Amino acid sequence: MNPKAFGPIPPEFRDLAALPWLDEPTPAYVYDFAIVAARIARLRAALPDAVAVHYAIKANPLPALLKAIAPLVDGLDVASAGEMDRALDVMAAKAISFAGPGKRDAEIELAIRAGVTINVESESEAQRALAIGGLIEMRPRLAVRVNPDFELRGSGMKMGGRASPFGVEAQHVAGLVKRLILGGAEWRGLHIFAGSQSLDTQAVIETQAATVALAARIAEEAHRAPPLVNLGGGFGIPYFPGDTPLDVEAIGAALGEEIGKLRTSYAIELGRWLVGEAGVYLARVVDRKQSQGETFLVVDGGLNHHLAATGNFGTVVRRNYPVAVAHRLQDPAEEVVTIVGPLCTPLDRLADRVALPTTRVGDVIAIFASGAYGASASPAAFLGHPPARELLVGADHA
Repeated sequence: MNPKAFGPIPPEFRDLAALPWLDEPTPAYVYDFAIVAARIARLRAALPDAVAVHYAIKANPLPALLKAIAPLVDGLDVASAGEMDRALDVMAAKAISFAGPGKRDAEIELAIRAGVTINVESESEAQRALAIGGLIEMRPRLAVRVNPDFELRGSGMKMGGRASPFGVEAQHVAGLVKRLILGGAEWRGLHIFAGSQSLDTQAVIETQAATVALAARIAEEAHRAPPLVNLGGGFGIPYFPGDTPLDVEAIGAALGEEIGKLRTSYAIELGRWLVGEAGVYLARVVDRKQSQGETFLVVDGGLNHHLAATGNFGTVVRRNYPVAVAHRLQDPAEEVVTIVGPLCTPLDRLADRVALPTTRVGDVIAIFASGAYGASASPAAFLGHPPARELLVGADHA
């Protein structure tokens, strides 16, 4: 049987067998914070000094990770009241922004009372925020999320250039900004997010240039420069065969040539690129099974913990994440196997027909590139299995 390829193992994990946490009980996620800290340092070196770094905590909201990452970034971006609570535990409200459609009145009030910036997603949400601010006699801090008239080419999830529940149409933003200011809000700027999970360096460069140009156009129409332009993110990481990393140094150099076109402060909002490759999901083999000429490895965790690795979280064609037998990373492939979890559904397939060293019951399977949209983006309660453990290592030495 011909094996299917899997994605590239991050270089930081090439010596995985030497790491002591492999003996931890499974199933488990392990996040190496030293990798996260190195990512942030590399990004800061690549970006112009005028561009702040924000962490989008929806990528991984583990409290221990947030506590470790907060001192290294300039802001946290949240998408719910629950995330806002976690962010406020580790960062001042003035450095937190709250995006996402469908904010309830109670969430808006909590954000206003805390002093968090609300990225309003519609004109009606803006009116609700102004009204709530008036009722509680507090000035709301409001930015406008823009639905841009372009998209991030090659992105896994396109967020602009089309009808969308996210943001205000670009042609209506200047008028809304004027109404916010007249309504007594503290206008905090623009949030322009065109897409995510792009591995096309030139596409990211072009989108950032278009974003700066759009912000300048809105500023001219509104007769007011935004205090901050959040350029969004969109930086992807390699998950699948053939994926190659972004050239963030080229992106930073090109951005440096663009930001002078509008004199304001800027931020890059990243989640996946900062933490995704720092995480590994570990599951132990509990059974080997032969069926009609195929070998199945049944492990103690699956889509209930790692929905994305099973291909059920936003991917159209199922492809294999980077995978290995954790204690035998350097051993040659000896068999073709399919790795499945313990759930009673055919969707619970972590790796499809991959070539690995001969694997025995008790061996640990490692799924890499698992630091973002893993545990918190999976149906942990499905079929009543226990949740995966989450461990942060390396934070004391980052």
